[in-house]
Amino acid sequence: MLTLISRCEPVDHPYGELLLPFDLRIRSRLRTRLVSGEETVLKTERGAILRGGECLQSEDGRVVQVSAAPEQVLHITCADQFELTRAAYHLGNRHVPVEIGDGYLRIAADHVLRDMLLGLDAKVEELEAPFEPESGAYGGGHGHHDEAGHGGKIHQYEKKE
Repeated sequence: MLTLISRCEPVDHPYGELLLPFDLRIRSRLRTRLVSGEETVLKTERGAILRGGECLQSEDGRVVQVSAAPEQVLHITCADQFELTRAAYHLGNRHVPVEIGDGYLRIAADHVLRDMLLGLDAKVEELEAPFEPESGAYGGGHGHHDEAGHGGKIHQYEKKE
């Protein structure tokens, strides 16, 4: 089994690809599979978010590239910059991980937040897209309880076809 243990510089021809949604890219202990189907274990430093395009090195030196898996997101646009800033404020006030783009916001799909945003006159589209939210003011994450309450266990993830 391939064990990924540390971040490394990108390489021209990685050994494989690790395709994960955001909620699993914030974990440091995870049992999963590469896109090729090869079983792998992630054992990296705690508290760091894996971003699409980053690379991880295995115990034996092989390099795997991380990709952000498409997932259900809400794509938020507004009539003007003030309204978009207002929507961002209300999402931030709820400690929601938010991806900030040029003229848009994205959040994980959530019907309650969708209704709130519609009430703020935002335009909300449901998409399936990679999700890369901001890492937060202190760069350490989103306050997600990645390891807390899990006893440092390795979590299992396999992409559903």
